Amino acid sequence: MTTFVDRVELHVAAGNGGHGCASVHREKFKPLGGPDGGNGGEGGSVILVVDSQVTTLLEYHHSPKRKATNGKPGAGGHRTGALGPDIVLPVPDGTVVLDRQGNVLADLVGHGTSFVAAQGGRGGLGNAALSSARRKAPGFALLGEPGEARDIVMELKSVADVALVGYPSAGKSSLISVLSAAKPKIADYPFTTLVPNLGVVTAGETVYTIADVPGLIPGASQGRGLGLEFLRHVERCEVLVHVLDCATLEPGRDPLTDLETIEDELAQYGGLEDRPRLVALNKIDVPDGQDIADLTRASLEERGYRVFEVSALAHKGLRELSYALAEIVATARAAKPAQENTRIVLRPTAVDDAGFTIEEEDGAYRIRGGKPERWVRQTDFANDEAVGYLADRLARLGVEQELWKIGAKEGDTVIIGPDENAVVFDWEPTMAAGAEMLGRRGEDHRMETQRPAVDRRRERQRGRDAAEQEYLDFEALSSGREELDQ
Repeated sequence: MTTFVDRVELHVAAGNGGHGCASVHREKFKPLGGPDGGNGGEGGSVILVVDSQVTTLLEYHHSPKRKATNGKPGAGGHRTGALGPDIVLPVPDGTVVLDRQGNVLADLVGHGTSFVAAQGGRGGLGNAALSSARRKAPGFALLGEPGEARDIVMELKSVADVALVGYPSAGKSSLISVLSAAKPKIADYPFTTLVPNLGVVTAGETVYTIADVPGLIPGASQGRGLGLEFLRHVERCEVLVHVLDCATLEPGRDPLTDLETIEDELAQYGGLEDRPRLVALNKIDVPDGQDIADLTRASLEERGYRVFEVSALAHKGLRELSYALAEIVATARAAKPAQENTRIVLRPTAVDDAGFTIEEEDGAYRIRGGKPERWVRQTDFANDEAVGYLADRLARLGVEQELWKIGAKEGDTVIIGPDENAVVFDWEPTMAAGAEMLGRRGEDHRMETQRPAVDRRRERQRGRDAAEQEYLDFEALSSGREELDQ
């Protein structure tokens, strides 16, 4: 049964914003109560937060879909809809968040570090917030925006100061068990360690973490064995320790050959060239182990390695190795620049920024921009007054003026938004705009010529009303004649 997962694909969906309310205050002896529709509540967001108590992504492996709650719609009496609660997902320290294309979105290191994976939708304004001196009682409200939804990939990279690397059964798990309080699984067969093990080591005044990475074999950087899955766990370490087996019985293997093989795999993986290396010649307590260590030590020192002869079983050479690692870790920590508190930098949009672009595509004009696309999402196209309000906003933004400049003509196709959620309409320049064009609540005179289906329905209804009135007149005339005959 899987107990450790260090890479998952997660689908996150934030909550939608609640719709605004279109309401008019009605109370006895208050004929002009005015609009009192409240705003919709914001949808909940999906937030990733580093929790030091979490060590694996197993929970998200079993439940790969997470969705936040929608915001509640507004109500009359200036009542704002309830906010959708955020979903907080605890993740291990060292989690890297990527999109489906492999681009890094966030590198979460340090307890409490957070990242908004999906932003909740904004709530729509009620008609009370949309009222103005000229539009005193709007008959519409804005719709809530949909919440953000996307697929993300989370990869765990262990946050350790020291990484033990080497062949399977080289004694890495035994070594970490005696250097720290970690209790990894130890057995006399290859690939006993299937997950990285972390331990905390105290050497003098220095406290550091040490990671036991599952055994590497030739081809690990291309995915053979377990190497490709766990090589990422050595990326954050300050020092690498080659654990070389001085008692191996496999033909064609010796400490120098093992070292060259592992170094070749690390070079192919990349990004670890600047890490200092130490060599631990392990299992010197077994027969011939000390002799092999003596024969190998000189060759390793000629290559520039610091060599330590150790035995996890007999507890030999552990103190010297531990203090040497502590010295390197302390030096690396001192060389790092001091971390400053994150500064919040505000970059307001330039005053002359139009906030939109217009591109000509196959005889049509596509409008892109945060404001136009958001306004389209918030518009209730079943309400004529809401559509007219959208037209006024686009005109004030300068969209119509820009269309004139680039040569657009009346009747040309205009598209707002991306292909998957676009609004397409035939452009008719607005000759007059504003609340003075309004009729009854929910109506806009400018929309009458743009709604032929509505006109046809109204024409049919007028025909039915006229036929009914003619029938009633005929009945009344017939009844009058009967009375005269009597």
